Amino acid sequence: MTDLQLDRYLSERRREIESALDRTLPTARSSRLGRAMRYAVLGGGKRLRPVLALAAAEAVGGASARRKAMPFACALELIHAYSLAHDDLPAMDDDDLRRGRPSLHVRFGEALAILAGDALLTDAFAVMAGAAARGPGVERTLAIVAEVAAAAGARGMVAGQVADLENEHRRRVSLAAVASIHRRKTGALIRAAVRAGAVAAGADTSELALLTTYGEAVGLAFQIADDILDETADTARLGKRGGGDRARGKATFPGVLGVPAARASARRAGARARRALLAFGSRGAVLDALAERVVARAS
Repeated sequence: MTDLQLDRYLSERRREIESALDRTLPTARSSRLGRAMRYAVLGGGKRLRPVLALAAAEAVGGASARRKAMPFACALELIHAYSLAHDDLPAMDDDDLRRGRPSLHVRFGEALAILAGDALLTDAFAVMAGAAARGPGVERTLAIVAEVAAAAGARGMVAGQVADLENEHRRRVSLAAVASIHRRKTGALIRAAVRAGAVAAGADTSELALLTTYGEAVGLAFQIADDILDETADTARLGKRGGGDRARGKATFPGVLGVPAARASARRAGARARRALLAFGSRGAVLDALAERVVARAS
């Protein structure tokens, strides 16, 4: 798949995702809470997790399978938006910019930012539960809900966020510790996105195993690239303050390995992700191109 073809695909999927998110969220006129929720979700972003869910569904069941995966794609983005809103709070990473705009707590105040995040997380599970009758069926829907809950909760993203805070300003952090933090904080939800799309489309055991390997590897590559960009890119490119990880003493891949070795690690993770797709042939073309682009961000 060429860069132009991938760009066209991403543009089409993002339009579909934005439209679905708009329908999922409260209207702008509903309340200040509704406006805060919309601000957190609809203010741009790569939509990586929902795109991965839709592309994984396509790899298993073709383009028609996207319909079954869309509610889960939206739910994953609501959870991601909640995590960013809480991550930006003064008690956490204290970021006043997100996606080139004031962070949610700067725009709406800390209390409403916390509550809007709470609402996004809770509503995400309502969205997934409501999908059972519209395609995947009850059994697959329950499996996806359990998967996403594990990825977002005390064994996944939240645990990774806690470990991230606990390791700030430590003089020595091992590579294993950094990998463990990011496998949970970032990688768990990316892995869940890929698996959710695959399960919604009816993946068999072999397909799900391969796509799980892909999700884990592309999640690692994405986080390494993110760490490198924070170290090397400016605020205009990032949409948030550059150099924030270093300023806060975060445990990062370039902090432990150095930038050149971190880039090599991202390339190895990307190659592992792409190897997992070989059995899918042309059906895995979008996922393959996405892995390649994730790694290119680290260059």
